[in-house]
Amino acid sequence: MIRQTLEDREKKVEYIELIYDLIFVYIIGRNNSLLREFSGGFVTWEAFLAYVLTTLAVIQIWNYSTYYVNVYGRRSVREHVFLFINMFLLYFVGQSTRADWRAYHAQYHVAWALILANIGAQYLIEHVRHHRNGEPGRQSRRMMIILFAETALVLGDVLLFRKTGTTWLSLAAVLFGMTAVLTVGQRGSGSLVDFPHLSERAMLYVVFTFGEMIIAIASYFEDGFSPRGTYFALMAFLIVVGLFLSYGVFYDRIIDREKKTSGLGYMLLHIFLIFAMNNITSGLEFMREERIDLTPKVLFMIGSFLLFFGFLFALGSRHARVRCRNYGRLCAKAGMAGAAFAALMILLRTDMTANIALTAAFVFAMFEILRQYGKNVEEK
Repeated sequence: MIRQTLEDREKKVEYIELIYDLIFVYIIGRNNSLLREFSGGFVTWEAFLAYVLTTLAVIQIWNYSTYYVNVYGRRSVREHVFLFINMFLLYFVGQSTRADWRAYHAQYHVAWALILANIGAQYLIEHVRHHRNGEPGRQSRRMMIILFAETALVLGDVLLFRKTGTTWLSLAAVLFGMTAVLTVGQRGSGSLVDFPHLSERAMLYVVFTFGEMIIAIASYFEDGFSPRGTYFALMAFLIVVGLFLSYGVFYDRIIDREKKTSGLGYMLLHIFLIFAMNNITSGLEFMREERIDLTPKVLFMIGSFLLFFGFLFALGSRHARVRCRNYGRLCAKAGMAGAAFAALMILLRTDMTANIALTAAFVFAMFEILRQYGKNVEEK
């Protein structure tokens, strides 16, 4: 059995894991900076696609690293060295994430490929160690193949970009990794995963992302105690608080952290959940950006918040506690609230004062829906 084979099972989040996560706070800020290239009243398509790609790629890197530590981590010197190497390489990724990203395409992709190869090498070591040990050996082989295949796609994009100026292999690499992990990588791995540790790591990354959101809304306080400035600052702050509380209810009252599961689906959903949070961070900054037209600004806000709550509720579809009854009814209620929010936002799109208040009201309405449901779950 894997729980006897891999030595230390009651995992706790280590300090080195938190230090590792801090580099991703820096990367989040660099990715969001791509959304500063405006044309025709909104972000240029090239900058937006680069933002989507870089954000998903970096969150995926974190996902791969976290999953490896969860299943095979032993707090060894070798493991720590590999983490620090990735942290070093991530600085090159961050420095290559800029408006003139084309000039840094090779640097970004070589660093990205080395990070993937680094994690793949760790799975190779584990495969040598566990190749005769049933599921641990099979799981290490599956993840090793996925990571080295994605590494090849990323390096292939360097050559493709030099010849054609296109970077579609990068997107193919990210989509391949997500699909392969979900369909092949998680097969039969439920007995390997320490889900309490995995869910706690995901929660901490979400908290770090909220930290970036808090930094972003600091611009709302630049107008001091003027009535309009104070109003917008208060609404922005309430939005962040409501989102944080909503995730907290899910984590504390709805998610079954003792569940026997591969955890890969849970982590994949967090990729898109954190992506939505990054969008919300940028959307809150757009609210004050006069160069962005009202309609795309409002549509971006609507999409970001619906994406966040959509993937938040998706977490409970397979990871909710057994006591969570009528979960479909909860999702339907939240869906109706989301539809009303979208309709009112479009109707009031010319009034940012009303828009930001409506957004805050929607976030706290969703929080109250979740709070009441979570309270009923705790009472059962």
